Formats: sequence, C-alpha cells, structure tokens
Amino acid sequence: MDFILDRIENKIEFFQAYDMQTLERKINDQVDNNKALLLDVFAIQHHIVFDPNAGKMLYSAVVHFKVKS
Repeated sequence: MDFILDRIENKIEFFQAYDMQTLERKINDQVDNNKALLLDVFAIQHHIVFDPNAGKMLYSAVVHFKVKS
C-alpha cells in the first residue's frame, strides 16, 4: 500500500450568517484550522443581501486560503 501526501496549495471556503459577529467567528475559527495546513488568508470577499424568508440581512463571505510563502 502506497501513501501519497499531496500538499493543499489553494482552498476556497464559503461562510454565511445573519449577523457580522457570527460570520467573523466562523471565519476566525476556520483561519485557525487552516493554519495547521500551513494556509494563510489570501483574499476575502463579502456580500450582504436581504433574506425575505427570514426577514433579516444575510451576510456571506468567500475566503481564499493560499499556502504560506
């Protein structure tokens, strides 16, 4: 049996929450998890839309993690 270990060089993750504090906490938790994979935040995009079903604003973010240089 052969073991092949490939290093993750890029990773994109998506997050959603109905308030900014929860969204920020989710992102920070994942940043800490990705440090173990030697990944740093490369770019973040965020969007805010109104969710008519919930009657609230929905905050979302796309975070691009990239291998540390």
